[in-house]
Amino acid sequence: MEIENIRIFCVNDGVFHEVPMRTTLKELSDAVCPYVESPGTGKRQRVLAALVDHKLKGLDTRIDEPHEVEFIGYNHPDGRRTWLRSLSFVLQNAVRDLFPDRVLIIDHSLPSGFYCETVEPRLSDEGRRVALPLSDEDFTAIRRKMQEIVEVDLPFSRTHLPLEEAAKLFFSNRQYFKAALQKSLGRYSCSVYWLDGRPDSFHGPLVPSTGYLKVFGIVPCGRGFCLQYPSLGDPEKGIPMQKQSKVARSLAEYSTWCETTGVLGVGQLNKAIGKGRAIQLINLSEARQERQYAAIADMIHARKDKVKIVFIAGPSSSGKTSSSLRIAQQCRVLGMNPKVIELDNFFVDREFTPKDKDGNFDFECLEAMDLKLLGNTLNTLLSGGTAEIPRYDFKQGRKFFEGNRMRFEDKDILIMEGIHALDPAMVPDVDNSRIFRVYASALTSLNLDENNNLSTSDNRLMRRMVRDFNYRGHTPEKTILGWDSVRRGEVKYIFPFQENADALMNTALIYELPLLKYYADPLLRRIPPTSKAYTEAVRLLKFLEYIVALTPQEIAAIPPTSIMREFIGGQTL
Repeated sequence: MEIENIRIFCVNDGVFHEVPMRTTLKELSDAVCPYVESPGTGKRQRVLAALVDHKLKGLDTRIDEPHEVEFIGYNHPDGRRTWLRSLSFVLQNAVRDLFPDRVLIIDHSLPSGFYCETVEPRLSDEGRRVALPLSDEDFTAIRRKMQEIVEVDLPFSRTHLPLEEAAKLFFSNRQYFKAALQKSLGRYSCSVYWLDGRPDSFHGPLVPSTGYLKVFGIVPCGRGFCLQYPSLGDPEKGIPMQKQSKVARSLAEYSTWCETTGVLGVGQLNKAIGKGRAIQLINLSEARQERQYAAIADMIHARKDKVKIVFIAGPSSSGKTSSSLRIAQQCRVLGMNPKVIELDNFFVDREFTPKDKDGNFDFECLEAMDLKLLGNTLNTLLSGGTAEIPRYDFKQGRKFFEGNRMRFEDKDILIMEGIHALDPAMVPDVDNSRIFRVYASALTSLNLDENNNLSTSDNRLMRRMVRDFNYRGHTPEKTILGWDSVRRGEVKYIFPFQENADALMNTALIYELPLLKYYADPLLRRIPPTSKAYTEAVRLLKFLEYIVALTPQEIAAIPPTSIMREFIGGQTL
């Protein structure tokens, strides 16, 4: 019997192709599109995965009906995630070979890669996690073992197993968080990936084989090490190691705190919510955050004879506005008189706003701010003079001076938040010793399981999507499609300066993913399959499937001063 051909439209070359039914995406890619171009560089990248009708699929997927197919490489966010999942599996197998008496934990993201630890095995997902030290010889051995696995070019494969069978496999690997997560979902089956006869689970496809993963690094960091991966600009080179001590310390502190609550992974979080502990976790999280704000206010108060200005910066949806207001409240408790102003009031008028390479206004670059006016205003205030504070009208694209005059009295302190607040170039002529800088970011170190960490970027994207829908009239689709641009601005203008902060405020809350699921899930489901945002919507929905949502009664227990009220409503600050 003759095999029927089907028509596939390839987005990459804009051509319909006739292929036999049951052709794999890898076979199709090898025939029509073995490489994709890296935008702006002219360099070619190996195809890592594909979007089939806007849904992410591994190259082992077989085609059995007409589809639209777009092949993607490392430059695409989903291609990069596919690569990173695969590299994590290689690391997992290397650690299993070298240290059979330890368990690998891929804990959280850092500016230079993933922070990892090897820990002593436990009998369940309960109790404290004890990191075991590694020597320089151990790091060398891990690198060498990973290189061996890559050079052999072993295939990755996937099977679908009954849940109980899969959970037993994970339990035998001493991956107790992974086993607990699968059991907490109430499913009948799950996908299991295999490498060299060893099982694991990942929440998305992998590349075809280990030979794809030639660029990586292992660098000592904290109690463990940093798993480095290729840079986005040049996938043939590793991401450079960056100074990250303050961020790393904050993530480690948050991880330790989560451990004291008995919730280090999503499986434990689901279990806690199922046992009726949601309101307890809300109260604990909010109390911890209040202590952080109070501690920052104490630091400012200790320098009150010198410091008169507090700058707050952070990436999108990190809770900068709420943080500035709550720090101000804590300063009032200590007898100071804080005045909160947004740095956005110091934008240049629209006709002077620089444009990007595409000819669009670049509102995120430093030159979009009236730096001369800002510097003069701050110096006037610091010298005891009176300054007039402008109001920026974003609809008209210009500043207005309406008689809002300010002068520093003895107990006054100025709190300003904005994207460039940690960049010394923003106020080069202002006495730096009179400025206290705060970096606010949602640095979650809660994990799905041992080797699948949660993205802080995904967390913030869902925060922003909920807020944009509730208060800015933006559809979820618009928020998702604009997120890459937001992220590029953060990488360029915020992350390089985060270590300049005098204090770091971690705005992550242990209960927020169950909260965000309640609001974000129905919004994501509105995005149609024909939308360019559909791929991301499907990915986020798949991720949210692992989360048990809060109930309206539990959400009502969130205090009106919470950062999360900035996104869901009901804030009284």
